[in-house]
Amino acid sequence: MRHGTGRETAVIVIAGVVLALVMPLLIDTHVLTLIIAHGLLALSLGLIWGFGGVLCFGQAAFFGLGAYTFAIAGINLGESTVPVILAVLVPAAFALALGAMMFYGRLGDVYLAVITLVVTLILYRWINSTAGPDYVIGSARLGGYNGIPGFPILNVPGRPDLMIWGETLYHVAAATLLIVFVLVTWLLRSSFGRIAVGIRENEERVSLLGFDIRARKTILFAIGAAIAGLAGALYATWAEVVTPSLFSLQQSAEIIIWCIVGGLGTRFGPILGASVLAYLKFSLGQQNLVDNMFVLGLVLVLFVLFLPRGLAPELARGWQRIAGVQRKPARRRRAPKAEAHDG
Repeated sequence: MRHGTGRETAVIVIAGVVLALVMPLLIDTHVLTLIIAHGLLALSLGLIWGFGGVLCFGQAAFFGLGAYTFAIAGINLGESTVPVILAVLVPAAFALALGAMMFYGRLGDVYLAVITLVVTLILYRWINSTAGPDYVIGSARLGGYNGIPGFPILNVPGRPDLMIWGETLYHVAAATLLIVFVLVTWLLRSSFGRIAVGIRENEERVSLLGFDIRARKTILFAIGAAIAGLAGALYATWAEVVTPSLFSLQQSAEIIIWCIVGGLGTRFGPILGASVLAYLKFSLGQQNLVDNMFVLGLVLVLFVLFLPRGLAPELARGWQRIAGVQRKPARRRRAPKAEAHDG
């Protein structure tokens, strides 16, 4: 499967830089930072599900683990450099252990989805029950349903006194998303990525070729969790508070809806879906007339019925049609000249 040439990736990155510079003229950078964190989270599931064929309801768990790890480590260390690294490593290690148990246990797709959902709900229940003074990690109290407020936010490495917030945080988040996007593109164009897509298409055939599909699924699962943990760290420094709602069933459902609406099997689709729906949710949050989840559910149903491939593939198809129409007249004008020359 073709995942895009280097030229296409360069065009997308340039377009991303232009958007990062233009969007603050249209939308407040505070809102844009949240959208970027959600886009990064959607990309993590898009990698696991869209290219690895593993439907995971646990991205909210990895997202929450990243956010809580960042907050807890920040309180204990007083700065953000190591906490950001831990926010990536802790969800990745957790996913590595969970994935090894699931994939080496040869569980079917339905059981994989159920187990990841159950793990997410267990973490949600447990975090909610940590309101007592006994639930402390170092100097950080878990806080139960109230969450953890007042932890150090992102700072310049080695300079805890230089905090990154506001418009600067937006630019850091945008750069992070672009870097992760390029790394995901490189991964998918590597032999590892091509084999992962082959496993999605025909697992038995890839296994007969001699590849360890269980190990590759486990590694891809952990990479997706690491990206989700990084998104959690960005969200935590944006919100300056982490709560058990990060592990909720609603959060898990939203991530899946983002990927379906944006377009599975594409790199840009989940980011696009998350950006559109996250901004829609933020806009709907300003009123009490319509429930957010009702609107998101309605959008999902409409896309499944009328645009099952998602936004990104349909936009790409529309662009190809427009470009094809523009090229055809040029070809027709050259034909008479060739005939006159041959005569």
